[in-house]
Amino acid sequence: MDSSPLSSWRDTGTRRTIEAFVAAVTEGPDPVPVDERIAVFDNDGTLWSEKPMPTQLHYVVERWREEATRDPSLADRQPYRAAVTGDLAWLGTAIDKHYAGDDSDLGVIIHALLGLTDGVSVEDYARSVTEFYRTAQHPLLGRSYAESVYRPMVELLRYLESHGFTCYIVSGGERDFMRPMTQANYGIPPERVIGSALGLAYDEKDASVRYSSALAFFDDGPEKPVRIWSRIGRRPLLAAGNSNGDMPMLDFAHGGPRPGLALLIHHDDADRDDTPYDTGAEQALHAAADRGYTVVSVRDDWASLFPDPV
Repeated sequence: MDSSPLSSWRDTGTRRTIEAFVAAVTEGPDPVPVDERIAVFDNDGTLWSEKPMPTQLHYVVERWREEATRDPSLADRQPYRAAVTGDLAWLGTAIDKHYAGDDSDLGVIIHALLGLTDGVSVEDYARSVTEFYRTAQHPLLGRSYAESVYRPMVELLRYLESHGFTCYIVSGGERDFMRPMTQANYGIPPERVIGSALGLAYDEKDASVRYSSALAFFDDGPEKPVRIWSRIGRRPLLAAGNSNGDMPMLDFAHGGPRPGLALLIHHDDADRDDTPYDTGAEQALHAAADRGYTVVSVRDDWASLFPDPV
């Protein structure tokens, strides 16, 4: 039985590439100083499952159903209609269309999402999200979201940390939706979570911070390197993602003055409990060889996918 820190990774060229890279930047003749060992990871589809829809959409769908119950007229239009009828395909397709450059449906989703949090305090939102994580089940896997993280990627986080890396999440997902779970699921504290952000405003009446009805920024595509630099002030040595929207982040890590490693997760396993798909990653997969990405095959490189059930 493999007792190495990367025991959920098969002994393939991909694993050896990761191990060789880490050795080169930490133990070689010119090791990178510890404070410059930065690794950044996308979340949805990279650290945990994003099919049939990103986890935050599951949370939002539940809230939209509650709103449509209170006001049945909402069920006549999207995205409430998809929520009430359980039309996960429409919701998932909206995300796929975004990665193909069409944000028409995503705009509808974001508008409805902003309406859920307008005026809500950051603490009340965190409590609501925490309760969701405590009770919700992944709609396909039938397990908690804490048990839907990719075990090989969590092992990679620990492996990098053991070699002096500081790991960050850099996701298109909403920052404050991820923060309540990243410490427990990934060992990454909330201050190292970079993601899309809702507008915030200070309320003097009760000394609280509350969400506004605006989207501050959408952390995807070229916005990812910008947010990495604005939050960290360093170029990462390693980046991992799974979609077209991760390409600028992967290039930012791989194209720096020091050797970098860009990992692209390819969901190509039709025989285990991971939905295979290329949609939303076509450009990244096509460009991987030219851009120097290391493609991680879920089918070939991962010996196991998820943690053992608790």
